[in-house]
Amino acid sequence: MTDKPPFRRVLIANRGEIAVRILRTLRELGIEGIVVYHAVDAASPAVRMADQAIEIKGRSPVAAYLDAEQIIAAAKTTGAEAIHPGYGFLSENADFARAVAKADIAFVGPTVDAIELMGDKIRARAFVAKHGFPVAPSAIEDDDPSNFAERARKVGFPLLIKPSAGGGGKGMRIVRDPAALNEEIARARSEGERYFGDGRLYVEKYIEQPRHIEVQVLGDAHGHVVHLFERECSVQRRFQKIVEETPSPALSDAQRKTICETAAGIAQAANYRNAGTIEFIYGKGEFYFLEMNTRLQVEHPVTEMVTGIDLVREQLRIAAGQKLSFTQDDIFVSGHAIEFRLYAESPSRGFAPTTGRALALRWPAGDGIRIDSGIVQGQQITSAFDPMLAKLIVHGTDRHQAIARADTALARFALLGCETNASFLRRLVNHPAFGAGEVHTGFLDANPSLATEPAPSSAIVTRLLAAAALNTRPVRDAADAIPALHAAIGGWRN
Repeated sequence: MTDKPPFRRVLIANRGEIAVRILRTLRELGIEGIVVYHAVDAASPAVRMADQAIEIKGRSPVAAYLDAEQIIAAAKTTGAEAIHPGYGFLSENADFARAVAKADIAFVGPTVDAIELMGDKIRARAFVAKHGFPVAPSAIEDDDPSNFAERARKVGFPLLIKPSAGGGGKGMRIVRDPAALNEEIARARSEGERYFGDGRLYVEKYIEQPRHIEVQVLGDAHGHVVHLFERECSVQRRFQKIVEETPSPALSDAQRKTICETAAGIAQAANYRNAGTIEFIYGKGEFYFLEMNTRLQVEHPVTEMVTGIDLVREQLRIAAGQKLSFTQDDIFVSGHAIEFRLYAESPSRGFAPTTGRALALRWPAGDGIRIDSGIVQGQQITSAFDPMLAKLIVHGTDRHQAIARADTALARFALLGCETNASFLRRLVNHPAFGAGEVHTGFLDANPSLATEPAPSSAIVTRLLAAAALNTRPVRDAADAIPALHAAIGGWRN
């Protein structure tokens, strides 16, 4: 006998690959899936896959997906019992979560209190430190804005300036030169105000060549909290993750146990409910709390691949008031998983976003390969949103096999009509340091040649020129006039 679905109808307040991924679980659970969409997404896979699609409007496509009033109205009109925010857009907006609850609709995410506490990086740091968990040496502007720069200098250089309400690497600045501190503070404050409407800052001691380790947690409304082990996210560009994997090749079993139990302890102290991720900076055997993301992460599939747990399913159950369907002792890791973010961008042009139409599209397939995609062949790829097209996730019995499968899968991926970073990712996965697990958050900056497409060999150039020549009409006509071999040798047959 199967469990009763936690909801009958759920609206997804998002787009792209995450909307498709959530719809997949809704379909498996027998729940009707509703999506909202802007006109630019009318032909997207999510709209085609949903049981119902409601168009929303805005002064820009992004503005439409940030319009809480329109989205809640769509949920009411369609009779949705819950709203899943996905990631990005309104997923960590406490006002949106509050408005959803006020409309008597379940929010598939944490409580408003948890979003407000952990979404404010300054408050979150203070909370974590108060409960005895490790935080990096820092200075907080709120404590005394008049001498913030002076206190920041005492933290020591290099240091990292961060906006209190930030995310996605925006507004973060590494400062190595004391003379540049005041200017960088002004720039960070300006970016914080522009992106988040909040110019408050804090600084942390910057750890050189650190590793970025995060831990997936789940909590229910009955006081139960578990961790689902760690993910390593050290391969980054401009503080944006590109590759994520689990288990981390940097941690010993004892270190893994300590960092995962610390994350679970922070979530327990915050009375956290639903899915969340606690991030740490790790280096030289020590780790410090970085921040908490109060939502489902982009990289959640690697955790699903090694644990066999559907995180979206658990999110829905928790939002419906049900208990976690497992305990900490039930969770274990099997094998190794790596995720690669496929972007519409040109690595050789400074990773500038690219646009076009997906004229031809080929996804890799095979054992241990998962594709979470938000595009289909024929779809227009615009610059209106984040350039991520899809995620390639590979799983192997160990890291060596996972890397080999990733290399094969990236080689088999093809998209005609828009440049992507697939070749760059393949060069990355074949780099000796990546193979050895010796990466850090500055790895890509230290290896700029990875962004450069190597010159094709003379043999490849010759073949391409020959193919181009054969595609011209004069050459084709001349080739058609050449008699077939058997016509020139009479009646001989082999």
